[in-house]
Amino acid sequence: MIYDSLTHIEAYQGIHPGVYKGLKLLAETDFSQMEDKRYEVDGEDLFFFLQTYENKPENPTPESHKKYIDIQCILSGVEAMDVAPLEEMTGIAEARPEGDIWLHHGPAPSRVILTPGKFAVLFPGDAHAPGIAVGAPMTCRKAVVKVKM
Repeated sequence: MIYDSLTHIEAYQGIHPGVYKGLKLLAETDFSQMEDKRYEVDGEDLFFFLQTYENKPENPTPESHKKYIDIQCILSGVEAMDVAPLEEMTGIAEARPEGDIWLHHGPAPSRVILTPGKFAVLFPGDAHAPGIAVGAPMTCRKAVVKVKM
């Protein structure tokens, strides 16, 4: 997992070309007039979706992905995301392979706080429980970039 600010994306240029392209997209795009939906950039290799939602006091089922890297970036609001190595999960709560999502049982004891301008890059080995309220629940808007492995 990578947790950083969009002002530092040049440091990630050599990690994976799709990750860098996704970070540039987040840094250079004005999402304010775009509606919540999926947007294709390079077909199934790189796409993103915008979503607006109310965060919750907890997220007891961390998720993981096998085919895609997630880049999550809050556009408005504040949310916490609990994270842990996938091998620390104790079982699968639900599998949705058609959507490349697995929900897990197990604690995710490390927490990052996403505010506008911060991002988290989550690789297939990273279990993550997003959408957690920091204090009282609030409405958040997020961009999630999906990068094919």
